[in-house]
Amino acid sequence: MLATIVKIAYSQGFTTAEVTLAQFFFGIIVLWLLTAKIRKKDKPSQSQIKKLMLAGTTMGCTSVFYYLCVRYLNASVAVVFLMQSVWIGIVIEMLQTRKFPALIKVVAVVLVLFGTVLATQMWNFDTGLNVLGVVFGMLAAISFSLTLYSTNSVATGFPPTIRSLYMLFGGGIIVLIFALCTQILPYYLGFSPQFMQDFVTSKPIDSSIFYTWGIILSLFGTVLPPILLNKGFPLTGVGLGSIVSSLELPVSVTFAFVLLSETVTAIQWLGITVILFAVVLMNINLIRKKT
Repeated sequence: MLATIVKIAYSQGFTTAEVTLAQFFFGIIVLWLLTAKIRKKDKPSQSQIKKLMLAGTTMGCTSVFYYLCVRYLNASVAVVFLMQSVWIGIVIEMLQTRKFPALIKVVAVVLVLFGTVLATQMWNFDTGLNVLGVVFGMLAAISFSLTLYSTNSVATGFPPTIRSLYMLFGGGIIVLIFALCTQILPYYLGFSPQFMQDFVTSKPIDSSIFYTWGIILSLFGTVLPPILLNKGFPLTGVGLGSIVSSLELPVSVTFAFVLLSETVTAIQWLGITVILFAVVLMNINLIRKKT
């Protein structure tokens, strides 16, 4: 839902800094309340907290990059680039294990790339596929892949809510730095880093974002996802979990079609189907083992 909601927020004059700040602000408050009664022995050590916060910086990067991508591309196209995390995850696994992936995963990667070409209609220059939007989309996919990796590997022995809270702290630092550089410091001090000039908005933070779209963004962007991922993956296994989570692709496109009236062609739906099939194919062996 996030890409569609952010598109609507942009149309009402809100900025990337404002939507990300509101999202993480409410997310941290809700998770802090949920973890208030957790016993001290169930909380991670200082070193584990640092690892969780470091891992959480990828969540902040994902939000910033993805919402910048949505500025330049249709929501139905932006989510396709976010789904490149499917094959990026394979690359991360290859680097970690130092083993070349199995043939079935290579075939899955080829299918994902082919499906991406169809879903974004890269050959059609009339679609206005913005280069900057593509770059931010790929950066979001890399960050998202690292988030999924961290979710399954860092301080896994603790309650999902407490892990999610510290990861949000790390992500919140990234979002705050982005907001400082692109809106807060430029408006109040007239200062902004040269390399961020294209994204600077010299106006005060619009507080109405916090009681409008900020609540919805935090619920679906920073509260439910980390909790449900941390609870769900251990139960479903990586294979089935990856397939279920990949359903965000058709759901996001459907929201963009219904709420934003974005045009989604038959070829784009075919590309989305190919990507989903690639995810199933890549994880079929894991599903069999789980069964």
